[in-house]
Amino acid sequence: MATQTEPHSPLYATYARADIDVARGEGAWLVAQDGRRFLDFSGGIAVNVLGHAHPHLVAALKAQAETLWHTSNLFRIPGQDRLARRLTEATFADQAFFTNSGAEALECAIKTARRYQYVNGRPERYRIVTFEGAFHGRTLATIAAGGQAKYLEGFGPKVEGFDQVPFADLDALEAAITPQTAAILIEPIQGEGGIRSATPEFLRALRRLADANDLLLIYDEVQTGVGRTGRFYAYEASGVAPDIMASAKGIGGGFPLGVCLATQEAAAGMTPGTHGTTYGGNPLAMAVGNAVLDVVLEDGFLDAVRDRALQFRQGLSGLIDRFPDLFQELRGEGLLIGLKMRTPNTDFILELRRHLMLAVPAGDNVVRILPPLNVQEDEVREGLARLDAAAEAVRAARKETAA
Repeated sequence: MATQTEPHSPLYATYARADIDVARGEGAWLVAQDGRRFLDFSGGIAVNVLGHAHPHLVAALKAQAETLWHTSNLFRIPGQDRLARRLTEATFADQAFFTNSGAEALECAIKTARRYQYVNGRPERYRIVTFEGAFHGRTLATIAAGGQAKYLEGFGPKVEGFDQVPFADLDALEAAITPQTAAILIEPIQGEGGIRSATPEFLRALRRLADANDLLLIYDEVQTGVGRTGRFYAYEASGVAPDIMASAKGIGGGFPLGVCLATQEAAAGMTPGTHGTTYGGNPLAMAVGNAVLDVVLEDGFLDAVRDRALQFRQGLSGLIDRFPDLFQELRGEGLLIGLKMRTPNTDFILELRRHLMLAVPAGDNVVRILPPLNVQEDEVREGLARLDAAAEAVRAARKETAA
């Protein structure tokens, strides 16, 4: 008797997708086609900073969609000027280049750094020092910048110009700087790499080292930016700023949007024709980006993020105390939270799904918890309860297996 097989999918088989057919979202909740309601603390991988279907974002997108979708960057787009001005006024930067994604923002940052050295009479300076465990995107240049073998395998020779050193190792970094070095690129907190934080002291040392060697300092704040750590951008905690910064994910609240921010000096070489994008900075993206800032930059919003983070972290500390056989440590800042596991992180994430809660795996056997920044007190309590229940179930399964 012939057996039935699953129909062939027309999609690339590049994702191991969860068995959840999503239907709609409501704040911190994701509703499946079968009616199951998941507490969504995966956040679209740190994207949905205001949860699902935030009314202010929905209204902004609808209003723009009824007016103008796309013109290209051959013309001035008023929303770009407004969003760029707001971002530069709220950060170290003087200029902005809008993209569709974090990887594109990183590509712009890399090109900006190389171009800076070129126009200043140092074309031999093109190499960029990066850190082991980093994740900067999926383009050929950004996988080379990250340097992880699992992302490089099968795509031909690694793009030239990137030198990796151990994370937060200042001696190794100093040794890696050569007359060909143009810049240093770092995530202040590695997201995919396991929610590993660089200390403020290390970031200040990077600033001094960059200045002493006429290098540009680039931050990848694709995951840490737009309030995720309890500050508008994570670099603020160190008291020093980069020269160039890539931002994405949260800046669009779920709409594809990225931006490369830079000082005027760093970006001076990016003249007409040196870089471009067809879709980047389109009116729809600008409307949503400005709507996100309306909320995130409102007085008191980031204070509330820090309050919820404190509530969550206190609860998670208790969870680790109750289940020392499952959890090793708590990592991260604000609502960029990592639970370092003693058991496989994928097993725990699967059990969380059974308890109708979503989280994201990260490197170094870490479970990433990324609630919306406007998560409510009762939703944090509910999340902690589901984490506790999932931990009990994993512990019971381990005991049963051992028996």
